Amino acid sequence: MRRFFIWSALAALIGLVLAGTGYWAYWNFYARFQPVTITRNQAEIQRLLDEASWVSGGGGGQPLYVVGYRDSAATQGYEQQEAPKLRAAGVETRVVMFARPDREGLAQSTAAERATVAELWLSRDWTLYQRWTATPSRQWTAAGLPVADGNLARSAVVEASRQFADRLGSLLRDAGVSTQYPLILWRDREGFLKACACSDKRSWAFIRDDLGAPDSVDTTVADPDAPPPFVAPGDGSPEGLPYPTLPPIAPGDGAALADGAAAPTASGDARRPARPPVTRAPPEAKKQDDTTFF
Repeated sequence: MRRFFIWSALAALIGLVLAGTGYWAYWNFYARFQPVTITRNQAEIQRLLDEASWVSGGGGGQPLYVVGYRDSAATQGYEQQEAPKLRAAGVETRVVMFARPDREGLAQSTAAERATVAELWLSRDWTLYQRWTATPSRQWTAAGLPVADGNLARSAVVEASRQFADRLGSLLRDAGVSTQYPLILWRDREGFLKACACSDKRSWAFIRDDLGAPDSVDTTVADPDAPPPFVAPGDGSPEGLPYPTLPPIAPGDGAALADGAAAPTASGDARRPARPPVTRAPPEAKKQDDTTFF
């Protein structure tokens, strides 16, 4: 009887360990990357998104908002890799950039970044955003843009971008979404507002599945001026060779052969004159030495 209780307790312990391991694997590899359906403060979150100065390269009629800052590699990677796939599904990617505030006396943004954020919020210039993100942050000088530091109006715009990010993050935390950038927000087919802290690429597939976007798109463009590809012999060419068909030789243009056919030429209509026969002199007879045998 005692042995039975021991084995029963051991089996229960093993079952609990397996169940805990299975739940941890489900949460670690799948559940934590899923988007969150917003059930609180939907109206205020939508109002913030509508009032923000986003930039977009166009697309379909369904908007998807990407909130991030310049030095976030995940934000840039998502916009570059996922935007073409979403556009193929009729989704318009709207990017909202903000300049991070100083933390403990340490600046987290540069003067060029603040000037660019202010210009993007005021002009919503998509071309400027493309030039900015295509240039390494250390090499970006914001040449030609008004300086935001020391400019009361533009400094207020930069501060408005920070307040937008802080308020949005606070509302999303109440809904169970962690503040990790980029923050992606969209509405599903039923109209429910969803959000994702998509700093990990493994969460991007859930957004594509929810919006019906393909996993890959062909972004290569054929060059109309490129020469046709070479076709090797036996690879499907009609004559079996990659050479053009030569026109037939007109009769009388070449010397007749023994069988009555025209003489072949080197190429096309260009013909070489026949060489005259070479007449060789017969070898000179050797003189025999006049020797007398005794």
